[in-house]
Amino acid sequence: MIQFNVLLLVFLVLFLLRSATQYYLHRLNLAHLRQYGTTVPAVFQDTVDQETLKKISAYTIDSDHFHMGASLIHQAFYLVVLLSGFLPWLMKAIRSWGFGLIVEGLIFFAILSLLANLSHIPFGLYDTFVIEERYGFNRMTLRMWILDFLKSTVILFLLGGLILWLLLTLVIHGGGAWWVWAWMLVGGFELMMLWLYPVVIAPLFNKFEPIQNLGLVERIRNLMEKVGLRVKAVLKMDAGKRSKHTNAYFTGIGKTKRIVLFDTLLQSHPEEEIISVLAHEVGHWKKRHVLKQIILLEILSFAAFYIVDSLLNWPLLYQTFGFTQPTVYVGIFLIGALLSPLGYFAQPLEAAISRRFECEADDFVLELTKTTVPMCNALKRLASDNLANLIPHPLYAWFYYSHPPLVERIERLSTDQQTTR
Repeated sequence: MIQFNVLLLVFLVLFLLRSATQYYLHRLNLAHLRQYGTTVPAVFQDTVDQETLKKISAYTIDSDHFHMGASLIHQAFYLVVLLSGFLPWLMKAIRSWGFGLIVEGLIFFAILSLLANLSHIPFGLYDTFVIEERYGFNRMTLRMWILDFLKSTVILFLLGGLILWLLLTLVIHGGGAWWVWAWMLVGGFELMMLWLYPVVIAPLFNKFEPIQNLGLVERIRNLMEKVGLRVKAVLKMDAGKRSKHTNAYFTGIGKTKRIVLFDTLLQSHPEEEIISVLAHEVGHWKKRHVLKQIILLEILSFAAFYIVDSLLNWPLLYQTFGFTQPTVYVGIFLIGALLSPLGYFAQPLEAAISRRFECEADDFVLELTKTTVPMCNALKRLASDNLANLIPHPLYAWFYYSHPPLVERIERLSTDQQTTR
């Protein structure tokens, strides 16, 4: 039976404060858009007309309303699972089957993951086939959506099951330093996934093939050579079969390192803009942003494992949520539930670090190509094509945005260009 005590009170306060903060920022951002979103910002006058601006506002409002509602529903579902007594019942039911502790833990997490995935199905369908369809982005068929869902679920269960099995084995048999070994295991697994993702997982969802425009490929390779960056492949991804959204990215490490351009980007942007977007991505590599992010992630991961080790045998943790005694896999789940609201309030710090990295990568565009004009034009086109909100509320952007707001970013790039003249 659930116990109402100080621990539960603190958890509920943090949990509800997170929901309230999300809702407040959501309402604040949309109110700001309605007040100031009727005038095209000066830097977008040559790209966004009044009709497109109306479409941007409508898409932002519809999408944000939906995702906010979905988030609150999922949080309510999560709270019911935690407080209804379902978890103790589930553990007892699994234990009655007579499996060992590790298998019990795998089944426990598999059932909860399956329930979470199933609960996301109607929201995923509505997002894709109603909102994205309404604004001309969706190109998926229902069959393709179902196949993607099934593939993602299988990958989640296989990889998640593997890492969970190893983790539970270390907790049970690893002695007092299990959490150090577990931290090293998870860090190694994450690095392995960075290496494997481009060649094993990504091809399960998309087709990757060499770019046919040999002139563009040569320009890209020349750009890479300027900074001494060797890339195994420059590939086009058939993103257009799912969505009209455009993008480009670097992926992989070591021998699997490659540049991927969405086919939608190649179709809608001239070569100069594509080169500038890639110069920005090169900036991330030259400034070692990926390495810095990995180091930061590993520091946080080390602290998280230490906290798990410290709380794993804490009787009050289990009693609060209706359990009579500590159980390893239940403890891991409950500690994750307790830390989740705290992770949300750490988002502004994460976003600030990311925005700083983006500014450094933008500066590198000027350093490498000697001009920011194509980059500015690319950002304007990307904003227009993707119906990106041009006027987010400053507090909302500070809390969530991993990139500087577009107007601010373009103005900064334009100022850098003028400064170098």
